[in-house]
Amino acid sequence: MKKKSDWEMPVGKLTPIRDFLPPPSQLIVQEQMAKVTIAVKKSSVDFFKRQAKKNHTKYQKMIREVLDHYASHYSRAA
Repeated sequence: MKKKSDWEMPVGKLTPIRDFLPPPSQLIVQEQMAKVTIAVKKSSVDFFKRQAKKNHTKYQKMIREVLDHYASHYSRAA
């Protein structure tokens, strides 16, 4: 019977390395957020919900990104 090798096991001498990654709290750039309540067309919300489902994300995040891109585009143009 052949001896099977475990491809997940390390091969050779192991050398510990210093942890160089920042903690998770420093990986997320926090911006100040403001909660708002708006009324939008149902068809618009349905569109974002369909797109969010296709792209495996949240529809509120997609709407927020659209608003952020719009605001940053016209903030530079002014």
